[in-house]
Amino acid sequence: MGTYTTDKASPFTRAVISAMRKLYPEELADKSFDNTGLLLEAPFDPIRRQMNSVLLTIDLTKAVADEAIERKDCVVVAYHPIIFRGLKSLTLAESQQQSLLRLALEGISVYSPHTAVDAAPGGLGDWLADIVTGTLPGPPEAETHTAAIPEEEEEPALDDSEKNTPHEHPEDKDQAQKNSESTQTPRTQTQQTAKELPKRPSMHPRQSTYSKPTYPKSAELEKTDLAPSALAHSRSVIHPVTNLEGFEKAGMGRLVKFHQPQPLTHLIERIAEGVGSPKGFPVAIPQTQQVEDIMIRSVGICAGSGHEVLKNVDADLLFTGELSHHDALAATEKGKCVVTLFHSNTERGFLGSVLKGKLTKVLKEEWKKVREEVRGEVDEEWDLAEDWHDALKDEDGTYFRSIYSPMRT
Repeated sequence: MGTYTTDKASPFTRAVISAMRKLYPEELADKSFDNTGLLLEAPFDPIRRQMNSVLLTIDLTKAVADEAIERKDCVVVAYHPIIFRGLKSLTLAESQQQSLLRLALEGISVYSPHTAVDAAPGGLGDWLADIVTGTLPGPPEAETHTAAIPEEEEEPALDDSEKNTPHEHPEDKDQAQKNSESTQTPRTQTQQTAKELPKRPSMHPRQSTYSKPTYPKSAELEKTDLAPSALAHSRSVIHPVTNLEGFEKAGMGRLVKFHQPQPLTHLIERIAEGVGSPKGFPVAIPQTQQVEDIMIRSVGICAGSGHEVLKNVDADLLFTGELSHHDALAATEKGKCVVTLFHSNTERGFLGSVLKGKLTKVLKEEWKKVREEVRGEVDEEWDLAEDWHDALKDEDGTYFRSIYSPMRT
């Protein structure tokens, strides 16, 4: 019997990374300052392995690292890179380095897509533009549940404790069992034998639910047709990235031009609804104007910090995560309005409303490819077939896998 390999991440981690690169190629990222990609590649131990699951988060804080370790995830996809500048050492004295060391010890890798997500067509920039133009149907779901990757044929085998769905009341389940007792047939010998087989040790994570944000919605907006309908507009990329085939519409920032001027108050409501902002956000307007009188013809959009992307943009409204006091003051002096959302509030909702669904779909395809590749590698190179094939069993959804999206950070 051989020992575990130290030069490869877990098969599922490899599938997640492949899926993320397929959705948001690292070539789209702004490498002038950003640090995207695989930041921590933990070696795979097939004997003491993690779950085939991925945790999505905005920032890899100590609390998120604790949760990933408790849940036994094999990879964390953290939107913001935890390693942003060069490190000369890794010690336990610094909290972020401590989190990285603990994750590596547990066999958990870390991947950061950051500005590749901002730039990609259908990525974060377009999501914010969709919010402003009313393309989105409503606020993103900020409550999070573990969601199994769709299985190909069979329904996942769940323990009794897992058979209640989030919408199924225990009493309803008990009544349904009573009603079905008269029609149940004795189990076959095969079914009995299967149930008596030793069960794989439970690695199911605890399921945390975070409260869905609420936002003020004016009676005026509810009486108009603006809330449910999309606004006619044109959309362009502010700083195009044209060096990647298939991603010709990629780039940093979006410029939206409405066919008809829109009241600023209505756009503020759309933003509040789209990002699920529970407590409002700063809005800066020119000193000589009243917010209820301002009409907007164009919007410059940038997730996160908008200083570089929006500094020369000719738009009536600048919509971004953050802008310095002096930049905002300069914009209003030029007659522009500014909406900022405390940086990550322009990013967080994207995880649950867009990224989770896209990754689930692509990951299913990539996981199938990786399983086939790894099976060949294992059979040819290592005498670990039993342990490795156990790590590759999740092809039919029998074992729990999830895309999980904590919204606390």
